[in-house]
Amino acid sequence: MSAPTAAEEQNQTSEIPFSAPTQAAHAETQPGTEAEVQAVQSPIQAEGDIAIDDSNSAYSDDLSTYTASLSSSVLNFPTENGRRYHAFREGTYVFPNDESEQDRMDLHHEMIMKACGGKLHLAPLTNPGRILDIGTGTGIWCIEMGDTYPDAEVIGNDFSPVQPNMVPRNVKFEVDDVEAPWTHQTKFDYIHSRFMAGSIADWPKLVRTCYDNLNPGGIVEFVDGDFLIYSEDGSTKDSWWEKWNIDIARSARMGGRIMRPGPQLEDWKEVGAFNLVQLREGLEGFSLALFTRILGWSPEEVQVLLSKVRKDMENRNMHAQNDIYVVWGRRPSV
Repeated sequence: MSAPTAAEEQNQTSEIPFSAPTQAAHAETQPGTEAEVQAVQSPIQAEGDIAIDDSNSAYSDDLSTYTASLSSSVLNFPTENGRRYHAFREGTYVFPNDESEQDRMDLHHEMIMKACGGKLHLAPLTNPGRILDIGTGTGIWCIEMGDTYPDAEVIGNDFSPVQPNMVPRNVKFEVDDVEAPWTHQTKFDYIHSRFMAGSIADWPKLVRTCYDNLNPGGIVEFVDGDFLIYSEDGSTKDSWWEKWNIDIARSARMGGRIMRPGPQLEDWKEVGAFNLVQLREGLEGFSLALFTRILGWSPEEVQVLLSKVRKDMENRNMHAQNDIYVVWGRRPSV
């Protein structure tokens, strides 16, 4: 699947299974007035190659003491219902960051790569100087982008400092909240956001912030999915899988997060297999915090539901699929 050119229609669709049909779209970002100039300060360097960016914190005179304390606090991960979560601005992100979730994220990365024809991006990039990955997770996309564009500076941010220390020289990671005011002193040539549905409260604000932090001619690319599954033959109707899917989307919406930001191949089997495994492995991590914190379920009730959902997922008579959207926009050069 290739990215549409400027001369092509805005919506170009190529279906990929779960089964996960993929839709690629190209749209020019709407220009607007520049954001007011805000006070800016550089992220604080922390342990390893990870930086801490906390624009709302009061800085003490002793920066080294502050940095050590902050480094310790963001690594003091809380646990809930047997899963580990982020410590920085605890509770903002409802999905875990433990090893099991990191494995799923890396598998999900491989699924998206296959769905996109082995490409790290569909937007037309030409030697980008500065690249930002929003919600980088394990950092695998940043690492591969650093290798692909060795002359670029690649930055990945996330609530959780779980990224590896052994990375290309041009790659670094920051602990940050993308919905807080951005403090980068230099703008970017390319901003990348992938599967942040369920993590962002105000999508228009995020798009506006990305626009404001792009250099003229810079590109932002969003890769995300319509979280609700469906089947063209109706085989998932009234299943436990469908019930879980509806309830997790409902709980995310009640918690102020949107699971469906989208409309608001020849190796189908291989892509579908990757998608199925990463979703099945992520069921518990996706569900526990939302169902227990928001819907008031007990952990045991959640596990009973998930066991039934897994059986539905393994039922070959259910032909479930969901849509993946890739949208990129360029800031005008003038």
